Amino acid sequence: MAQVLFHITMSLDGFVAGPADDMSWLRGLPAGPNPVVERLLGEIGAVVMGHNTYAPATTAEGEVYGGRVRVPVFVVTRDDPASAEPGFTFEPDLRTAVASASSAAGNGCVAVLGPTTARRCLEAGLLDEVLVHVAPILLGDGVRLFDHPGGTQIRLQPVELSTAGDFGTFRYRFASVVDSRA
Repeated sequence: MAQVLFHITMSLDGFVAGPADDMSWLRGLPAGPNPVVERLLGEIGAVVMGHNTYAPATTAEGEVYGGRVRVPVFVVTRDDPASAEPGFTFEPDLRTAVASASSAAGNGCVAVLGPTTARRCLEAGLLDEVLVHVAPILLGDGVRLFDHPGGTQIRLQPVELSTAGDFGTFRYRFASVVDSRA
């Protein structure tokens, strides 16, 4: 089965989106070549995302990975499957979407996009790794990378740590989950 990887950029203070899911903070950040990203783009065989990530991905100015990756994309949504844009498949069930993406990815990996979908995958035990780019910005408020009220500790094992330009890149494997509420 394909490896399932959550791939995201976050601010230094741990936010992946600003208030009201604002992603405009990503525009204009100093981003140069990143060998880790270039390698990953060649490994991606399919993508899973939620509806909130899908909507901007299908606008005239945005495509998955800026159009640099042309792979099947599975969207976890209850929307009518017939309304999906070409290249996108709507799946009402998270496990079905990940299984379909894993099958489509073959020997590649499945990139999970969007913090809510990634959190749901993590809670369901479907994520293998996380690749986080830490951007040189403080947002102060917004959507956290991982937010679980009441607390959950998740142990990670480093796979790859690097820098590219002003960004830190961290790839970790999920090791174990400790529910601190238990």
